[in-house]
Formats: sequence, structure tokens, C-alpha cells
Amino acid sequence: MIVKIALPLILAFIMFSLGLGLKPADFARVLKFPKAFAVGMLNQVVLLPLVAFGLAIAFKLPPELAVGLMILAFCPGGVTTNVLTRIARGNTPLSISLTAITSLLSIITVPLLVAFSVHHFMGEQAREVDVTKLGFQMFLITAVPVSIGMLITATAPRFAEARAALIGKTAQSLFVLIIIAALAKNWDVFSSNLVELAPALVLLNVILLGLGLATAKATKLDNSDATTISIESGIQNGTLAIAVGSFIAMADSGNLPPTTVPAAVYSITMYLVSVPFVLWRRKLDRV
Repeated sequence: MIVKIALPLILAFIMFSLGLGLKPADFARVLKFPKAFAVGMLNQVVLLPLVAFGLAIAFKLPPELAVGLMILAFCPGGVTTNVLTRIARGNTPLSISLTAITSLLSIITVPLLVAFSVHHFMGEQAREVDVTKLGFQMFLITAVPVSIGMLITATAPRFAEARAALIGKTAQSLFVLIIIAALAKNWDVFSSNLVELAPALVLLNVILLGLGLATAKATKLDNSDATTISIESGIQNGTLAIAVGSFIAMADSGNLPPTTVPAAVYSITMYLVSVPFVLWRRKLDRV
């Protein structure tokens, strides 16, 4: 009930809150930051999945947990990266543009990459992933609510502006509540995998945040862009990953499917790494 029904609805609400903060110009703004945008996209679409793949093999994760880790790597950061970028004093418009485009692109990339990951890690035990169905499900819980949010902003800008902050905070609060509820209901599943998964997930965060800074420095971007690219590269959308993991689950037993556990653990470990990083970048901006 919680994972199969409540979570997708809350994810749709979160994506709706993202849409309220988007305008058509956010999609065209990439022309203003072409190099920074290209680096951010390269990190998210190529480097992030490669690092996750390497960690899944290095830590010898069981097949379904490895698939869950890969699903997490395929899901772009969403609203969280925009908030963290703003706190860290990064380039918020760049963050919003990257979030907008990668979120829509994920409707195509995630189903294809998930199907590959399931086949690779689960082999003969793999359940056939219906790429079209998964793409449609993602369309319903991401593109549709984002479009509705953008439509409201375009047609009733004052209404949207007055309520965007409250809706955003409500969306984040609902996300926290649904994660707590899911973990409470499935504590045995969560706790039994915590020790195995936490090191890999912390490393995923640390490596990608570091790669974000390294690629930005290599391409001679300023500190503000580097902060943004690092956060967009290193922070993933755990809510979307849990939803996708539940969509492809072998069975609905009422527990967290193994393919959702990495994202559930990540929803906690991510803050252990990202908060100190964000505070460091914010402090650096004052120097």
C-alpha cells in the first residue's frame, strides 16, 4: 500500500511542486550555460551510472540490490538538488535547467537502462521489464504533474508564486513521512541490508560529488557552476528510485522490494554526505 500507491502519488505531488517553479525559459536557459550544462549532463548520464556499476561489482551486491543501486543512479536529483544548490550558493538557474531536462529525459533513459541492469545482474532469474509500460508509468508520475505545475504558473503566476513555497515544503514533508512509514513497516528488510549497502551508497555520494568538482575544474568553470554540477552529479532522486524499484518488483508482499532498498537507505545516508558538503561550499563562497 505505502510503496505501491502512496509513494507514486507523493512523488507526483513533488514533481508538481517542481513544475510550479519551472518556466519554458528554464529549458532554453541551457544556451546561456552551454559548457556547464554539457558537463552536468555528461556526469549524470554517463559517469554516474558507470560509478554505480563499478560499486555494485566491487561490493559484490546481491543481484536485486545491485539493480536497485543502478536504478538510483539513473534517477536525477529533482527538487532536492535545487534546494541544496540554493543553500550552497551555487548557480541555481543552471541547477533548475539541469533538473528540468534530465527529469524529462529520464522517461526514456530510465526504462531502457533498468531493463539492461535487470538482464545483466539477474541473468536467468530476471523478470522481463516492460520498457513501454515503465516509461508510461514514469510519464504519469513525472512529466504530467510537472506539466500541470508549469501550466498553472503560466496561467496564474500570482497564485503559483504565492503558494509555491508552501507546496514545496509540503512535498518535502510528505516525502520524509513516506520514507519513515516505509522504513517502519519494513524495518527488518531495511536494517538487514544497512551494513551491506551504506558504505557503497556513501562512496557513491562522495565519488560523484568529487567528480563533479573535478570535471568542473578541468573545464575551467567558476566556483558557482562547480558547486551546482557537483550537487547535480552527486545527489539522486531517492523517491523516484523507490517508485521505479517497486514498479519492477517480482511480487507485492507488502514489504519493501529488494530493488527499492538501496534508495531507501540512500534517503538517509545521502544527508550524511551532502549536508557537510553544502555547508563547506556555502562557506567557501564567502571567502
